Amino acid sequence: MIHHSFGFYGIAFFGVILLRYFLAAGGTYFFFYSPFSQALIHPQKPDQSPSWRLIRHDIKLSVFSAGVFALAAAFILSGYSWGITCLYSHAQQYGLWYLGVSYAVVLVLQDAYFYFTHRLFHHPLLFRWLHQGHHRSRYPTPWTSFAFDPLEAIVQSLFLVGIVFVIPLHFITLIAILITMTVWAVVNHLGIDRLPLSFPHHWLGRWVIGPAHHSIHHLKYTVHYGLYFTFWDKLLGTQDPNYEQKMGDRSD
Repeated sequence: MIHHSFGFYGIAFFGVILLRYFLAAGGTYFFFYSPFSQALIHPQKPDQSPSWRLIRHDIKLSVFSAGVFALAAAFILSGYSWGITCLYSHAQQYGLWYLGVSYAVVLVLQDAYFYFTHRLFHHPLLFRWLHQGHHRSRYPTPWTSFAFDPLEAIVQSLFLVGIVFVIPLHFITLIAILITMTVWAVVNHLGIDRLPLSFPHHWLGRWVIGPAHHSIHHLKYTVHYGLYFTFWDKLLGTQDPNYEQKMGDRSD
């Protein structure tokens, strides 16, 4: 593996993360928010265009977040080149089975980390400084998916920075985690009205967070703090008590 300077990694990752954001968020937005797609999803429902002022705000925050995550990625890769992380490049070092196990373990740990930090950000003393910017969009769009306040972006980036020093992770596993984060963030911010009314909300939807679950958080603030799974919301009483009934009605 070719090693570069921290500055090179930072600039390169900033470009990659920005490109990822505009491709994922932009592509998803222009597909699901186009008049053509809405005519297919809700034939009787007029198209409701979100505020471009809020979209510009979300993009601005996302650019700042990209800078924070680029620095975190640069630190991780520099740490690997210095031999101080648990990252490895030979798939057989821990066995192929470990790739899947480590991927699942990190998602579970990240979900817990996100839930408790996210809930903390909603404390009245912290909300204004760490999370208010993200909630400017009461009705989120894919552009909102990475619109973190700068301090929140720092806190969230610390998870991946820390985990590579604790759990051995293959680079393929790390990339898979980053892809999962990107896809999940974009999908969770689609908005409930951008999917067909017949969109399935079966047993899986009771345990896995999707756009319907997260849209309620943007409306109510005091419920639905999870990232991937509904486990913590159910366990600690922060799930909307009417959520499963509403989703059941939608799937009928």
